Amino acid sequence: MAKAYNVIVVGAGPGGYVAAIRAAQLGYTVAVVEKRKELGGTCLNVGCIPSKALLESSEHYYRTKHELAVHGIDVEGVTLRFDVMQARREKVVAQTVEGIRYLFKKHKIEHLIGHGSFVDGETIEVTGDSGTELVTADHIILATGSEPVALPFAPFDEQRILSSTGALALTEVPKRLVVIGGGYIGLEMGSVYARLGCDVHVVELLDSIVPLMDKELSATLLKVLKKQGMSFHLSTKVTGIESSEEGVQVHTEGAKVTASTLAADCVLVAVGRKPLTTGLKLEAAGVVVDGRGFIEVDDRLRTSNPRVWAIGDVIRRGPMLAHKAEEEAVAVCERIDKQQPHVNYETIPGVIYTWPEVASVGKSEEELKAEGTAYKIGKFPFKASGRARAAEETEGFVKVLAAEADDRILGVHMIGPRCSDLIAEAVVAMEFCASAEDIARIVHAHPTFAEPFKEAALMATANRPIHL
Repeated sequence: MAKAYNVIVVGAGPGGYVAAIRAAQLGYTVAVVEKRKELGGTCLNVGCIPSKALLESSEHYYRTKHELAVHGIDVEGVTLRFDVMQARREKVVAQTVEGIRYLFKKHKIEHLIGHGSFVDGETIEVTGDSGTELVTADHIILATGSEPVALPFAPFDEQRILSSTGALALTEVPKRLVVIGGGYIGLEMGSVYARLGCDVHVVELLDSIVPLMDKELSATLLKVLKKQGMSFHLSTKVTGIESSEEGVQVHTEGAKVTASTLAADCVLVAVGRKPLTTGLKLEAAGVVVDGRGFIEVDDRLRTSNPRVWAIGDVIRRGPMLAHKAEEEAVAVCERIDKQQPHVNYETIPGVIYTWPEVASVGKSEEELKAEGTAYKIGKFPFKASGRARAAEETEGFVKVLAAEADDRILGVHMIGPRCSDLIAEAVVAMEFCASAEDIARIVHAHPTFAEPFKEAALMATANRPIHL
């Protein structure tokens, strides 16, 4: 006989485990079906957390070798211990995963290890090492996430042709790395290895990196990363990849060069991700997917089966970001509980964890122009910030876009130190429909990295920044 729960969550990534915790907080019996033995999904195991660990370690190495002298600190004989760096990454992952395991125990959430697939609209078959079992629920939440897209002519082998998973697990720093794709993942991982002495070449089909971000941010980041030693081949298409024991040959053609070949030790393919829905047997539950495999949902995140919900990377709504999935997870559980939550897709921040960091929320200038929305710009450079000068972190700026009609903040875009943290103030401001004047009149501690946001807002609302 199938064991019954109030809620079953399929997938234990940020969307899945948050859904499980929130459902348990609301008093429901909860089980999570996850094929990995470890909780946390892609993000905690082979994505967000390990990549940030390597980004942090590589930044410490780069600063020690190249930037401490200006502070009066002379360091000789700096040695890279990549094995220790990787061991630290694994430790950070293990500690984070253990934290999720503790939360499951605390909230009495059952972890069913195995592959989940539908038998019917309320029953999941869990197939694991110990056999098969059936479980049923009043509500089923699908949070299976996404996986990297491979090039049709170059499947991942995680030795020479790498996905982000393989790039995180290298045992030595390659002498030369080709990154295909100038988006978040490609730039972050490319940045890691460039800091560690690797010759990194980024190949991007479009004429700019991170093309969906504000163009001024994109152009500034390109300039900064070039200064740090990364090479870029824009408006360039990869036509083939040859792999051997000696390395890889990446064949390209572009607007300026008809045909060219880049030689490297390995290549990171970071051209996007696709929903991980294969094998769920969604048809057995009457759950509809679109032509690209995304699960179709209504504005409440309910699928075509009223007992089944979907969140995160498996749906088209919103960006493929962990924090988006977490907010949807909470919203679905509270809707199951007859509450009225909301997810504001207009205030989901995006961050690129290079250094300097890049962060944005809301509309870009390009989007506002396309909509025909009249807007004002306030932009303040970090080089005019006392705190940034004290820290030798003067690269970048904060840009505030406010409506011409009522001064309401429509978008905030920043590149500079600690922007991954600074963007939170902009999110709060937009969530509560703040005007640029509201931010300009709020006291910001001095000296801090947050002051440029106030100054940019002051410039947008009244064109009178204090320190510029």
